[in-house]
Amino acid sequence: MPPLKYKTGDMVMGRWPGSSLYYEVKVLGYDARSQLFTVIYKDGTELELKEQDIKSLVGFQTRTRSRSRSPGRRRSRSRSPARTTRRSSSRTVAASAAPAIADSETSSHKDPKQKNALETRSTENSSNSKHEQKEENNMAPRVGENKGEAESERNQGRYNLRRRKDDGDVETVYAKPEPKQEKEATTLAAAGATPPALDFGGKLGAFFWLLFLPAWVLFLVLQVNQEDPSLTNFPPSFPPLETFWDLQALGFVLLWILLQALLYILPVGKLSEGVPLRSGETLRYRTNGFFGFAVSAAVVAAAMYIDVDLTYIHSHFLQLAVASFLVSLLLSFYLFVRSGSAGLGELALGGNSGNVVYDFFKGRELNPRIKGFDLKFFCEMRPGLIGWCLINFAMALAEMKQQGLQTPSSSMILVNVFQLLYVVDGLWNEEAILTTMDLMHDGFGFMLAFGDLVWVPFTYTLQAYYLVAHPNPLSLPALSAIIVLKLVGFYIFRKSNSEKNAFRRNPSDPRLSHLKTIPTATGKSLLVSGWWGVVRHPNYLGDLLMALAWSLPCGFSHLLPWYYMIYFIILLVHRDSRDMSDCRRKYGSAWDEYCRTVRYRIIPRVY
Repeated sequence: MPPLKYKTGDMVMGRWPGSSLYYEVKVLGYDARSQLFTVIYKDGTELELKEQDIKSLVGFQTRTRSRSRSPGRRRSRSRSPARTTRRSSSRTVAASAAPAIADSETSSHKDPKQKNALETRSTENSSNSKHEQKEENNMAPRVGENKGEAESERNQGRYNLRRRKDDGDVETVYAKPEPKQEKEATTLAAAGATPPALDFGGKLGAFFWLLFLPAWVLFLVLQVNQEDPSLTNFPPSFPPLETFWDLQALGFVLLWILLQALLYILPVGKLSEGVPLRSGETLRYRTNGFFGFAVSAAVVAAAMYIDVDLTYIHSHFLQLAVASFLVSLLLSFYLFVRSGSAGLGELALGGNSGNVVYDFFKGRELNPRIKGFDLKFFCEMRPGLIGWCLINFAMALAEMKQQGLQTPSSSMILVNVFQLLYVVDGLWNEEAILTTMDLMHDGFGFMLAFGDLVWVPFTYTLQAYYLVAHPNPLSLPALSAIIVLKLVGFYIFRKSNSEKNAFRRNPSDPRLSHLKTIPTATGKSLLVSGWWGVVRHPNYLGDLLMALAWSLPCGFSHLLPWYYMIYFIILLVHRDSRDMSDCRRKYGSAWDEYCRTVRYRIIPRVY
């Protein structure tokens, strides 16, 4: 094992989470398993930091906070003329900077002892600084100033605004502007936000998923359409190319999306506020999804009344899937092109690597809107989710027609009702999606567009499609057991998600006063009671039980209707691994305490 760079007892400079500021800390120890150093700040806060977030005292230029407003503080010897320091009153600057630095300010106000900490800026060469300008997602890229300063900024380029507090006095420090040819990932770092590590296999992985996901959906659709969809008949026969395209199917898809868009923009339902963005702005969303579902159901009923044959959806399932893929692809190109004119504060951290393929896949713009019409929120909850129920209903009609039944089979009824309950619950609690990773952090690109418009409606309906040609009679005990399993899973899913959503929105809500928490150095707290004290990710447990209840009505003759169950387990392993890594990095020793408190996991440790 190589010798440690820092030893127990060493006084070093440690980066404070959520900022690019370094403070003097003492090394308490090193965990070889996690490869993290445990350090203690002067205010008594203990954190676990990576080696790259720790620097030796040598090479740092320190400035001690004081009450002085002398002109000597306007410039340090190492600054170039382009890095002039500006002073303003605490009232003026704090008013403009507060929204952007809310999280950082919360952590810095925790203890008065922090007022005596040294703020330092590394004077290492520029080649290393690109890798060391690390900040968390909650830092704002830009802060509004008065007209004169804004004009100066336009002339000099983009600057980085950081806040320094000194007994109520606030100083704005502008970093040297980045050259225009620098990659946008570097620009984001200089703006006070660090893009997270590339996921999904990085740049090569993004290219793989761009090709694999459409091919996988095509395989599933072709495989389930066979008389015997067992894997022994792999690969399915490839139909003639002309069978993939149907203009009427494209028209049906566009008409459905148009209907959902019209229902979305109607001034019906609640206007809900999302979580504050890095810029401090809070967007508002029209949460009328349940209204849209009800009207859509009425439209479907009217179509049946005038003898519209909805079994067309079953017989043209492949063509509808291809048409939806084309729509999602065109939408993804539009989103990527328009993101080029988006402001820095409108970009997502995870989709701005500088690599075209990766950014196209992940999505560059966080909340793309057309005159208040939020494209990501609309696609997330409307066309695909409500379309899922429509396709399931069409499959029930196709089963009756193909099997000569007066009513759908018990298995088909269970699949329809179970998944209908899941969708209706999501639309009824539509406001809760505003606190999910998709809405808060992920950009809107091919990954979400394809997932919303193709993956959800054409893979989540495989159980219903399978039952059309492969009915599976259920005994009364089996029927009862599956229903109980579904209800238990749904109860856990709904209660745990409601707890999480309420706590994220307002941790000080008196209705949540009975919940126990663990405070963290970021200013946020971790839930360790209620459902979140029973098991880690209890919402995943509910999801898993419901996925099992969706698959059981299809029996065990073939593996294909169990696809969703298998896919969901793989997804949970990925999410659990990602969340453990991210939370350990973000919360440090508080996360270790959480893991000791909440020991039970949904997914065994396999990484």
